[in-house]
Amino acid sequence: MSLADLIVQDAILPALKVNSKKQLLQELSAKAAQVTGLSEREIFDVILQRERLGSTGVGNGIAIPHGKLTTIRDIVGVFARLPEPVDFEALDDQPVDLVFLLLAPEGAGADHLKALSRIARVLRDGELVTKLRDTESDAAIYAFLTDSPASNAA
Repeated sequence: MSLADLIVQDAILPALKVNSKKQLLQELSAKAAQVTGLSEREIFDVILQRERLGSTGVGNGIAIPHGKLTTIRDIVGVFARLPEPVDFEALDDQPVDLVFLLLAPEGAGADHLKALSRIARVLRDGELVTKLRDTESDAAIYAFLTDSPASNAA
């Protein structure tokens, strides 16, 4: 499973301006609703419920909010780059400026975990993260995410 299997270029928000974690999650939910055709409210409720268990801010300015939905058929991602970082209650207390939302079907179990692992591996690449932070082009961000060696590793 490569990141190209999880995200489409239309699901990239290259310069999302938000003021809070809640607003960020709302905007990600809106974009995910556009991409999937699902209810924005349902998506927001699922990812907010997951955040209540503990922040998905993994450190280094990166968050990977995620959730499972009974109404989704495939694993889907949305990526956002924030020109102004927001507090995300991350593990390292650093504000977040790169966010990869992952939505999976309720029964996706191992595939959901594999997708989360793949995203985390890609976003641990310091050189790639620098490239993502330095561009506002959705096409370039999509290419960086999907062409990364970690994105396509077995």
